[in-house]
Amino acid sequence: MDIVTLLPFIVLIGAMFLMTRSAKKKQQQAAAMRNQMQPGSGVRTIGGMYATVKEVGEDTVLLEVAPGVHAVYAKNAIGAVLEDEEYNRIVHGDTGTETDAETDDAVVPDDISSLTEGDKIDLGKKDAADDAGTAPEAIDATKDAKDAKTDDKSDGDTDAK
Repeated sequence: MDIVTLLPFIVLIGAMFLMTRSAKKKQQQAAAMRNQMQPGSGVRTIGGMYATVKEVGEDTVLLEVAPGVHAVYAKNAIGAVLEDEEYNRIVHGDTGTETDAETDDAVVPDDISSLTEGDKIDLGKKDAADDAGTAPEAIDATKDAKDAKTDDKSDGDTDAK
C-alpha cells in the first residue's frame, strides 16, 4: 500500500486520540473537583440548583437545598464546587462590599405611568359610536344597515369571496 492511501486513516486515528484524551482530562478534573468537596461548601448541581454540602459519602452527597431541607444526590450530579464569596453572591445576593448602599438609590418604578412623563396613550378599543359619530341617530343607522344586510341573505346566500 502507498502512504498516500494510509494518510487519511492516520489523520482520523490521530484526531480520535486527541478528542478522547481531552475528554478524559476533563473527566479527571471533574472527579478531582468532586473529591475536594467538604461539608459547608457551596455547590451547583448539573440541573442548576445551588445548595450547601452537609455530608460527603463515597458515591453520594447530602445537600441542604433550603434551611432544614436535605436531599441526597449522586456525586456525579455536582456540576461545580463554588468559592464562598461566589456562592454567597449568587444565593444570598451578598457582594461583600459596603458600596452597595450607594448604588441602591436608583429606584425602579412600580408602574409604567411614571415612564410616560404625563403623555397618556389610549390603548382601548374604539366604540362603534366613535367610528360613526357620537349621535345616537348615527348608531341606530349603523344597526339598521347591518340588519338590512342580514335580511337580504335569508335564502342562504353568503358574502364569501
